[in-house]
Amino acid sequence: MNLSVSIPKTALVVDDSMLIRHSVCRFLEERGFIVEAASNGVEALDVLNNFVPDIIITDLSMPRMGGAELVARIRQMELFTEVPIIVLAAPRSVAGVVSDVPEGVTAVIFKDIDIELQLGRALYTTLPA
Repeated sequence: MNLSVSIPKTALVVDDSMLIRHSVCRFLEERGFIVEAASNGVEALDVLNNFVPDIIITDLSMPRMGGAELVARIRQMELFTEVPIIVLAAPRSVAGVVSDVPEGVTAVIFKDIDIELQLGRALYTTLPA
């Protein structure tokens, strides 16, 4: 008897834009993730007191605590040192370069029209099968 149980992956999505947050959460949920969401870094740290995600996706520019400070705080927490962190950056410049990505970030995706395609690629290359 072969009992194969699929354990859902978990994610924390942090963005002050309700539209982006909802879109990313829906994208992940449609792929079987259990998702928690927060609208800023302070809320995200509160969520992390009771939730251990397999991946964290965060905006950089948010009120109360931005993404750079959030990433630094998360990386100081022993439980989360290896958790992949994907940053949602402002729409691409002509050069497609982001200069303010904090240390400890696994991948960067841009808030472009193709955010779902970018997110799919980032998940595929970031998380183990």
